[in-house]
Amino acid sequence: MSNPLARVPVLSRLDPAVLTAFGCIILLLLFGAMRNPNFLSPDYLLLQLQVGSFLAMVATGMMLVILLGQIDLSVPWIISVGGMMSTAAVGWGPWGATFAIPVGVLCGLIFGLVNGIGVAYLRVPSMIFTLGINAVAQGFMVVRTGGFAPQDMATESMHDLATGRAILGIPNPVWVWIAVGAATVFLLRRTVFGRAIYAIGNREIAAYLSGIPTQRVVLAVFAISGALAAFAGALIAGYSTKAYQGMGDPYLLPSIAAVVLGGTSILGGRGTYLGTVAGVILITLLQSILSVEQIPEAYRQLIFGAVIVAMLLLYGRGAKVAA
Repeated sequence: MSNPLARVPVLSRLDPAVLTAFGCIILLLLFGAMRNPNFLSPDYLLLQLQVGSFLAMVATGMMLVILLGQIDLSVPWIISVGGMMSTAAVGWGPWGATFAIPVGVLCGLIFGLVNGIGVAYLRVPSMIFTLGINAVAQGFMVVRTGGFAPQDMATESMHDLATGRAILGIPNPVWVWIAVGAATVFLLRRTVFGRAIYAIGNREIAAYLSGIPTQRVVLAVFAISGALAAFAGALIAGYSTKAYQGMGDPYLLPSIAAVVLGGTSILGGRGTYLGTVAGVILITLLQSILSVEQIPEAYRQLIFGAVIVAMLLLYGRGAKVAA
């Protein structure tokens, strides 16, 4: 029997997991509209995209790492480093406010490079090494703040970037997400570096024997992940007007869930950014509905964990093929 999706060229090229994610998005929108008449209002949907853009920064870096067949468990405190160092830079003289976000991103980049060195060159399993770096980043922030809540405030430009609507009434973080997403799609589909990521995720030894500098690619991917996580931290600090310890903790599990829900194989080598976009939107809407329904945080984590396990059972055991 012929596949009905084959009659629609666009649908025939989409991963079933991506189609499933978009189908779930539609169901969540309908359910939300039944529970709250304002759920489908443009202002509310734009607000969800604005909040989702912070998760999207983290999920973008996480997707690149997972495409390698690795994992980055250091993002919670790299997010905190990005937010706290961005706000701390404000007090470093007249140039501090101008370079606040770059300082935070640079700190995240450094931690990402350390992750890359440990995984690519020292050959330590990424799950163990990045978890250790997460603890190091936490200790670094505790030492900097003396164990107390930081008193540094975000700059006005950081707040505007995270909350303003400078173009067409669309939140600025959404435009940032579009720019980062476009760059990621170009990177993965139009560059040698992107093809190398897929090749390493499929079979690293074969990629190495074919002449790909696998260690440098892995190092660069972890650096990108660290920089994006820190950038997300700076945006979150601008959104809430200040940084705080543990601000990245709520983003680890949702970022992994968003990537897996979008059809990226946890084994590496397969996945598209469109799927990650769908996963981010799906997780954001799910969080919104759970919040409206006043579901306790513990049960939200149970739901996210169950979703990841279910998607692993559905899509995580198949053969790895390059996209």
